[in-house]
Amino acid sequence: MESRRLGRRGPRVSRLVFGTLAMGRAQAGLSPEAGGELLAFARSLGIDCLDTADAYDTYPHVREGLRRAAAPLAIVSKTYAWDRAGALAAVERARRETGADRIDAFLLHEQESFRTLLGHRDAFEALLDLRERGVLGAVGFSTHAVGPVSCAAAALGVLPEDGSDPWEGEDPGPYRETDLVHPLLNVAGVGLLDGGPGDMARAVTRAHEAGVGVLGMKMLGGGTLLPRFDEAAAFALSFPAADAWAVGMQDEDEVRANVALFEGRAVPDPVRERLGRRRRRLLVESWCSGCGACVARCGQGALRLEEGRAVVDPARCVLCGYCAAVCRDFCIKVV
Repeated sequence: MESRRLGRRGPRVSRLVFGTLAMGRAQAGLSPEAGGELLAFARSLGIDCLDTADAYDTYPHVREGLRRAAAPLAIVSKTYAWDRAGALAAVERARRETGADRIDAFLLHEQESFRTLLGHRDAFEALLDLRERGVLGAVGFSTHAVGPVSCAAAALGVLPEDGSDPWEGEDPGPYRETDLVHPLLNVAGVGLLDGGPGDMARAVTRAHEAGVGVLGMKMLGGGTLLPRFDEAAAFALSFPAADAWAVGMQDEDEVRANVALFEGRAVPDPVRERLGRRRRRLLVESWCSGCGACVARCGQGALRLEEGRAVVDPARCVLCGYCAAVCRDFCIKVV
């Protein structure tokens, strides 16, 4: 499988990165042992990097994967910490619970705007200090918004085409040291908090031109773009500024299918048939704020609000994914 380096200081990794959120309690609910076996299987097929986070509750799975894999696995992790103490604690927890002395890339999780970045400055500076000590490799942030990606590019001197300042006059400070961004990027812009797919594509391209590594996510919009699979996959694999893609996987068939896709091979017929028979469902994550946008969008009457969050009626849901397209917090997925 083709490999690329994630920015100036990031590891060189396979273009397909194993997203561990899908194996955790929120989705497949695999045990750490089963998750470790799946990571070892993925490593045997050429996937040499995994994506996790403090909030995913998959560090035990990662530890088992590192123990069972026949070759090393690079680790990308993330934290919601906003201050120095929280960031230092998050990194120490990641090292302790995965058993890894060094984390190859560590990111601030889900930055929403330049204001969010400014509010997390102390945490970012702490990550930079750990990078200088060799505890971390690349440092950066993940985001579901165009704005922060534009900020990363602008901090390194590459402004939007219209010359506007994404920082609105604020000093980027430590963000001039951003190594890696992990943006939501897909052909339809499903899940974006601001702008459209073209806006994100241009921002990512500018960041990459500035020397920032790009680890794309949500190429299938959390499963909602499965009806447009060929189009979504073609966009992702041909997008030159995306160094690698984190894709959630729950079992060996999904690993086999994604490896074939990223190696430019046809998915084996038996694998395709088994995946085609799989029964999928609509998942509403625990962080749903109950805004009601999905309820208003659903033409099937399959969603309602109960106790401050969206609830799905499986008998009515046709898995069209239209609800996910209007979810500001990207908490609705087809799994």
